Amino acid sequence: MIGRDEVMIYVTRLNGKQFALNPDLIELMEETPDTVITLTGGNKYVVSEAIEVLIERIAEFRRRCYQTYKVEEQ
Repeated sequence: MIGRDEVMIYVTRLNGKQFALNPDLIELMEETPDTVITLTGGNKYVVSEAIEVLIERIAEFRRRCYQTYKVEEQ
């Protein structure tokens, strides 16, 4: 069974509350100077993480997904 940690990344709103976000739905990230994440459906989220941090989280998410896929494939 795939857990939520395997299909989401965690980000933090400016008020300090964390939430999980599906990185497959991210269309655009920009710093204005706050980081704004725009999803493919048009929803926008302002988060406290820098874009570099988010890119690393997304890369780690992709590595986890690829490892799961390779194990299931064998």
